[in-house]
Amino acid sequence: MVKVCHVTSVHAPEDGRIFRRECDSLAKAGYDVTLVQQGGSYEKNGIHIVGFGEKEKSRLRRMLHTAKNAYEKAVEVDADLYHLHDPELLPYGLKLKKLGKKVIFDSHEDVPGDILGKEWIPALLRKPIARVYQWYEGRCFRRLDGAICVTPAVLTRMEAEGAHAEMVSNFPTLVSDIPQPAFRERRVVFPGLINSLWCMEAVIQAIDKIDDVTLELRSGNVDEAYLEKLKAMPGWKKVNFPGKVSHREVLELLSACACGIAVAEYCPALSWNLGTLGNTKIFEYMMAGIPVVCTDFTLWKEIVDAWQCGICVPPDDPDAIADAIRYLLDHPEEARRMGRNGRRAVEEVYNWSTEEKKLLAFYERIER
Repeated sequence: MVKVCHVTSVHAPEDGRIFRRECDSLAKAGYDVTLVQQGGSYEKNGIHIVGFGEKEKSRLRRMLHTAKNAYEKAVEVDADLYHLHDPELLPYGLKLKKLGKKVIFDSHEDVPGDILGKEWIPALLRKPIARVYQWYEGRCFRRLDGAICVTPAVLTRMEAEGAHAEMVSNFPTLVSDIPQPAFRERRVVFPGLINSLWCMEAVIQAIDKIDDVTLELRSGNVDEAYLEKLKAMPGWKKVNFPGKVSHREVLELLSACACGIAVAEYCPALSWNLGTLGNTKIFEYMMAGIPVVCTDFTLWKEIVDAWQCGICVPPDDPDAIADAIRYLLDHPEEARRMGRNGRRAVEEVYNWSTEEKKLLAFYERIER
């Protein structure tokens, strides 16, 4: 039995991609799987969880100390293959190689692009830091055994940098017992991170233009200053925001809504107007059988147009967002048809079982 150790110094305990998808799939395939993460140690779903304590509050201390703590716990596991999930862990990947271990790096996002959008980094330093990181990343990739990413733009860059790379996208695990949407209520939904990336100001302006509608917001991760700004908007009176709920409650909420909103801004982290396949939001709406109103990213528009499962809009246009939502609210049978198309797309293509096969095949190649 091959012993595998996944390591994250940043992601929350039992992260959806790391724990619920990758580790779970590997354990079911017969690997001896350990996950080093924040918090305490325990066993779950046949996976050994090794905790290294709580995450440092200071960003600098997280970068300097948390990654080191995670690495030290990972070395104690003495696995055959290590699967790392955070840029801070790249130097420790090279150390693991010196110990004779096989190492995979898993990039959940376009890290150089993400650096360009980091507001806590002075604007003049972002480009130089992004370039230095990309140079260092490429140097590491050529020495590691493999690299995984979630979206085509990153795969292209990894391969250009000399990595043995594979794209394993973040598609949802199929859930069969989701309630069927009724399309009787004038409710639209956004469950996710509430910040400027998701253009919530434009969405709330759009909602304010529509008669008799409620925007259902759900989030466990909120930019508080941004939230206060949203609450001061006239359209906030049409928002229902009770706070954080469970994943199961979100799935049930989706079935009570006419469409799901996924209006993300054009930004370097999302490859500008190309977009990403790393975010699960539109695919979870599709799985729930409701149409999507989403940014007209090239990658998303190709899917939405091919499957006729929603409406794509410019993210900075409240009128276009309002028109799309209003159309779906006023044409429930068309919304139902789009929802069925989206569900079929996820059942046939955009689900974790398709990506699981790619992950397991990649592991087999690395083991040889």
